[in-house]
Amino acid sequence: MRVYLCEKPSQARDIAAVLGVQSKDKSSITTSGGVVTWAFGHLLEQAPPDAYDEALKRWALASLPIAPAQWKVEVKSSAKDQFMAIAALLKKASEVVIATDADREGEMIARELMDFVGFKGKVQRLWLSALDAASVKKALAALKPGAETAGLYQSALGRSRADWLVGMNLTRAFTLAGRSQGGDGVRSVGRVQTPTLSLVVERDRLIERFKPVPYFELFGFFEAGQSFSTKWKVPEGSGDDAGRCLDRSIVDAVASKITGKTGTVSQYETKRISENPPLPFSLSTLQKTCSAKFGLGAQEVLDIAQALYETHKATTYPRSDCNYLPEEQFQEASSIVTALAKSDTEVQRIVELLDFSRKSPAWNTKKITAHHAIIPTQTPPNLDAMSGNERKVYELIRRQYLTQFFPAYEYDRTQIGISIEGELFQTTGKIDQVIGWRALFGKADASDDEHDDEVQTLPALTQGQTLPLSRTEMAAKQTKPPARYTEGTLIDAMQTIGKNITDPRLKAILKENSGIGTEATRAGIIANLIERGFITKKGKQVISSEAGRSLIDTLPESVKSPALTALWEQSLEEIADGKRELAGFEADVVKFITAIIDQIKKQHTDAPSRPTADCPACKAQGQAEKVYSSKKQCHYWHCKACDQWFDDAAGKPVPKAAASSAKTKTAPRKSTTARKAK
Repeated sequence: MRVYLCEKPSQARDIAAVLGVQSKDKSSITTSGGVVTWAFGHLLEQAPPDAYDEALKRWALASLPIAPAQWKVEVKSSAKDQFMAIAALLKKASEVVIATDADREGEMIARELMDFVGFKGKVQRLWLSALDAASVKKALAALKPGAETAGLYQSALGRSRADWLVGMNLTRAFTLAGRSQGGDGVRSVGRVQTPTLSLVVERDRLIERFKPVPYFELFGFFEAGQSFSTKWKVPEGSGDDAGRCLDRSIVDAVASKITGKTGTVSQYETKRISENPPLPFSLSTLQKTCSAKFGLGAQEVLDIAQALYETHKATTYPRSDCNYLPEEQFQEASSIVTALAKSDTEVQRIVELLDFSRKSPAWNTKKITAHHAIIPTQTPPNLDAMSGNERKVYELIRRQYLTQFFPAYEYDRTQIGISIEGELFQTTGKIDQVIGWRALFGKADASDDEHDDEVQTLPALTQGQTLPLSRTEMAAKQTKPPARYTEGTLIDAMQTIGKNITDPRLKAILKENSGIGTEATRAGIIANLIERGFITKKGKQVISSEAGRSLIDTLPESVKSPALTALWEQSLEEIADGKRELAGFEADVVKFITAIIDQIKKQHTDAPSRPTADCPACKAQGQAEKVYSSKKQCHYWHCKACDQWFDDAAGKPVPKAAASSAKTKTAPRKSTTARKAK
């Protein structure tokens, strides 16, 4: 029996439709070409430290580093039913076709299940870049041998194990070091989470240290049938590195020198500029746009995009890192627009303006990764069933798709330079020629691209023409600090974090891998930082907390820097290509962690011993530990065996109700009569 193992239900349905559906149940689809089943992403997860040794439930520096000799994984509690169904199919199968996403994590999702169950049969790989019928048929006719992509699995195992080693070991190590100095709370450390937090802390401190510097600009107004403004170009040596003049006396001297004089047009150039429509959305570009326009958080946008995909069937798969579309789907455009027009009069009004023969640069199969860009589906959407934010996000996705069938936006850009008394004044103007796709964008959307709608309209001039200067104006300004991060700009910073690296090799690796994190994980990383209290939100802004700053100040540069990700990505690529062994990479990661832990051990001892007691809930002996909360300024108890929390009553752990009762017995409330008398 041949089993097709997919990553998600929607993927399985698309593949099964091409194979020819015969029957289906809640966990699989039987087709003429075999049985198609699916995971829900990773059904397995790394086992916790105490799965290797019960003693590792207790956090202690002496037990670090924790480095499993034989790795263990466990079935996620939420995935047991589907796992059992897949396991039963794999035990009957003679052949498996891996049909998960065409990337490292997709390979791992399938192969970790096959390894866990002990499948030993034939393995082939279905390599898909798109899930339209034409693309699926083409890929089914060209299955790859399983050995061709096995290296991706080893690479994914390396990433997973390295992240576990960093998270489990360094979180414990730095938390215990903090406790030995009187701190409380968990100092969570992660390969992606920590550099992300460092970005926010560095930006906040840069803003707080910023001292504004005054600078001065000079504007000259010339006459040529109309008055138009030009700006003085600060000569080299008269300004700072950014070309700003910091000395007002220089500006005043120039203004005095040119007053009443005539200038000569030394530069006059008009160029036709053509701008193609903006590409359809990837998840990150959608998150950035929604953050800027609506103030939506990254996780909120992901949840909305997921609902549009799963609940409303209105858009395609949301966790995409790609802004392009497969050329094979170009012929579907008219069907998609027809579906859109059925549900919305706004689309009906522009259908006649669309040119379905126009293939914008968005259609490029060579640039497709595991998924294509997020676009509307051929299912007419029920807009009334969407929430307000769902509809806003949907309409952005829809607009970005419709722009692909509009002409390019064209305008004439004119650059003018006027020389006067040895000084140069410049300006730029534009005149729209073909509105094109910008007909779908109002002025409120000017921030959606880099075009400036406020450039003045200039008169027609000729080289060498003389123009009288009518007046000058001086503007006193101050330099401004960088803006605080929003969730959208933080995602952008995570993607472009390589620009902060000086090593050109590491910079190139980070650029190639789109920085740190993935489309599917960045929103969750930011959400975790907020949940753990390391950053807070104020309106659209994300700001580091004292706890976040304290953590970053504690950590060595090697843990905070994105260079760690770059170095590991290089190794993981070598593993995928068969140029490096997984075991050697793991050994290097353990060596890296051990060096940090050894340094901590030299500087700190385990946190001072705390009072312990038997747990009142699970009865585990000596597992309840007394902890002081500096925030609440009181003691409470935590059981390391059952992970429950208790109040403190007379030095003993008790459930909250019992604590209240104990307090009542110790200090009984006054009677109603007594209270009234008082």
